[in-house]
Amino acid sequence: MERQRISALLFVLLALVSVLPMVSPAVALFSGLVFAFCFGNPFPAFTRKGSKYLLQVAVVLLGFGQNLHTALEAGRTGVQMTLFTVVLVMVLGFMMGRWFRISTRTAYLISAGTAICGGSAIAAVSPVVRANEVEISVSLVIVFMLNAIALLLFPFLGHSLHLTQHQFGMWAAIAIHDTSSVVGAGATYGAEALQTATTVKLTRALWIIPLAFASTFVFRNKTKKITVPWFILWFVVAMAAATYLPIPETVKSGITFGAKRMLSLTLFLIGSGLTRPAIRSVGLRPLIMGIGLWIVIGVVGLMVVMFTC
Repeated sequence: MERQRISALLFVLLALVSVLPMVSPAVALFSGLVFAFCFGNPFPAFTRKGSKYLLQVAVVLLGFGQNLHTALEAGRTGVQMTLFTVVLVMVLGFMMGRWFRISTRTAYLISAGTAICGGSAIAAVSPVVRANEVEISVSLVIVFMLNAIALLLFPFLGHSLHLTQHQFGMWAAIAIHDTSSVVGAGATYGAEALQTATTVKLTRALWIIPLAFASTFVFRNKTKKITVPWFILWFVVAMAAATYLPIPETVKSGITFGAKRMLSLTLFLIGSGLTRPAIRSVGLRPLIMGIGLWIVIGVVGLMVVMFTC
């Protein structure tokens, strides 16, 4: 009982520390991972739901730091790339699922999470394909593990390859699964990378809607409601307000500062969800499939960005 109280207290203290200005998104995520490995997660239900809603609020507030015209230009550039990578990953995921003899639903969820936007895509598609708890959990853990690695690895690789801010933002938006890690990696790399990464990533996230509709026919399930990511609309509204309304720069800077701190807290909560039991629940074949898809989209995305941007 005493150990549980100490664990809960330490969890709260680390969560508070993660919102401090000197704590980067990568450090916040890493501290969550270390905590989960050492103590487990004292508030699993809260971290699961809290990270979801905090991320959506943070993304919307980040819109106040972006110019709508610049964002639309980046979004137009990213549409073709995101469409190409979504189709590539879904087709390759289907083939790899057959090769590794992974259940159709598990392979489909891993592919959707890799192709579009990680946990959000898995959550949106899983009711449509009638996935059970084990299939959903395995897919989520694989995606979150690779997200954690990407957030720590991509900025280092970007600097090593001398990618520009725009190039890195495009690459992160295409190759990193979850919105939280995309935004975190962009924020770590620079302001322009953050704007490009956020905009293109949300363009990519819109593919949840057609994929969910297509899934109802593939799995012959027309009874489930499709989850629409409405927070993306509010992100666009925030950008329009920042572009056309006479909002003082100090106010917009304050809002985006708060959004970045909220993002660090979100990443701490996500990291704390990757406990040892969760990781042990993942089988070798689904993990290999997830890593293989991630490497393909990472390498293809990098080649496209380096030769076209």
